[in-house]
Amino acid sequence: MITGASSGIGLATAHRLAAAGLKVVLVARRLERLIHARDDIIGAGGRAEVICSDLTSDAGRRSVFDQVGHADVLVNNAGLGWYGYFAEMPWSVARELLQVNVTASAHLTSLFLPEMRARRYGHVINVGSIAGSIPSQGIALYAATKSFLDAFTTSLHRETMGSGVHSSVVRAGPVRTEFYGVAVERRHSLKIPAGRFGISATEVASRIWGLLLRPRRILYVPAWLRIVPWLESTFGWLEDMIGPVLLRRNSA
Repeated sequence: MITGASSGIGLATAHRLAAAGLKVVLVARRLERLIHARDDIIGAGGRAEVICSDLTSDAGRRSVFDQVGHADVLVNNAGLGWYGYFAEMPWSVARELLQVNVTASAHLTSLFLPEMRARRYGHVINVGSIAGSIPSQGIALYAATKSFLDAFTTSLHRETMGSGVHSSVVRAGPVRTEFYGVAVERRHSLKIPAGRFGISATEVASRIWGLLLRPRRILYVPAWLRIVPWLESTFGWLEDMIGPVLLRRNSA
């Protein structure tokens, strides 16, 4: 089951896993896009179902679980972004970001994980961001949600070791998707500067498939990003100096 599967990383992952022979359940809010994605996958010889649901609500998440029943793989990919000064971020936007980036991932995991443990088989993959390892100006709340996924996944990984269930977090850098365009449409959001430097969603999806074949706690995409936590701990002071200047420039 893949959340946020109507576009970007979620859609690319659905195509990649379906091509490998897995039956995929695509979950998102945009029904028309979900249907189009399902038809494309089936047309290519894959198996797919769609569930249109709003993951910001408890009822929406519970409805997804009731319809799916169980999953061998849960990919918590749905996520929202916003860029600018946190002091200027409307609470309605902040609340929605928390509900999708944090609450939905935790709640869906709590629903699907017990059954995985009972079968002693399964894999929970949380699609995080390198932003969780290097909190930066302009993405205060977004970076915090990704840090949550890092800590949450690490704890799950240690709880599920030896149970037959795996827990992994994908720490991706910028990815070329509509994520950045959608983010700037939210109230008071500025244009996210990192968007133009991204890799393809297809590359991330291929790495997620590799993660299923060879489970591990953390997957960096691209791989060189594994140096980022070291850079933050060593040169964080430099970001303290340069970061505020960059945000002021983008704001202007």
